[in-house]
Amino acid sequence: MSRSSASSDPCNRARSREQHAQMSDMQFHVMPGGKRIAYRFTPGTGPALVFLPGYMSDMAGGKATAVYEWAKKRGQACLLLDYSGCGASGGDFADGTLSRWRDEVLALVDALIEGPVIVIGSSMGGWLMLSVGQTLGGQLAGLVGLAPAPDFTDWGRSDADKAQLLAGETIYDENPYGPEPTPLHPGFFSDGQAQLLLGSEIPLTAPARLIHGQRDPDVPWDISLRLAAALRSDDVQVALVKDGDHRLSREQDIALLLRTLDALSKGPV
Repeated sequence: MSRSSASSDPCNRARSREQHAQMSDMQFHVMPGGKRIAYRFTPGTGPALVFLPGYMSDMAGGKATAVYEWAKKRGQACLLLDYSGCGASGGDFADGTLSRWRDEVLALVDALIEGPVIVIGSSMGGWLMLSVGQTLGGQLAGLVGLAPAPDFTDWGRSDADKAQLLAGETIYDENPYGPEPTPLHPGFFSDGQAQLLLGSEIPLTAPARLIHGQRDPDVPWDISLRLAAALRSDDVQVALVKDGDHRLSREQDIALLLRTLDALSKGPV
C-alpha cells in the first residue's frame, strides 16, 4: 500500500466551501460543546430520507445532491449533513470517529424529524447507517447502502497498518479521487475496531437495499453479500452493478438509487 505525506486540508475544505456557498438553504445545528454541524433539510411527507456520506466526503457530493433535489421536488422530507471536520461543519477531521459522527446524525434526526426514517449510507456511511439504525429502533423504516463498507478498519488494513495505528501513528494513502492523500487517524481506527459488525448478526429488521459495483476497487462487492447475510431482516435485496465502480455516481447509477428509494418509500406491497 502506497504512502503519501500529510495534507493540511485532508477534506479539501476550500473546495467544499465554494460548493457550500451555493447552498442557500444550508443551516447549522449546535452540538453540546458548541460545535456547529452544517446541514440541509427540506420538510415534507415521510418517510424522511437521511443521507450519510462516505469517509472524507460531504453533502455537496453528486449522490447526496441528487437525492435531496429529487426528494424536494416530490415533497418528501430529506436531510443532508456534513460530519464534524468535513465540509462546512466545525471541528478537526483528525478528531472524527464513527461514534462522534453517529451522535451528530442522531442529534439532527431528533431535532428535525418526527416519524419514520430511511437511512442512506455511502461507503463508510454504509457502516454508520447500521449504527444509526440500531439507535433509531422502531423509527427506522429502511436502509439503503451504496457500496457499504462496514468494518473497513479491519478487512481494509494490513497487519502492519494496524500495528502502526495502534502505536498512535496516522497512515496516509494515495487518493484516487483527488490531489490530497487520505489519512486514517488512530482515533478513528480504534473506534472502528470497537464497532465491528460483520462477524455476528446485526439486529436490524427493517427492509434493506444494498447496491454495489462489481468494478469497485476500494470496497469488494462481497462485503455487501456479507452484510446481507449478517442482517437479521429477511427483507434484504442486493443489486450488483457489473460495470459499476466505487462512486456509483453515473447517471444510470443515480437513476437506480432513486428507483430504489421510490420503491422503499412506498412501504411493503
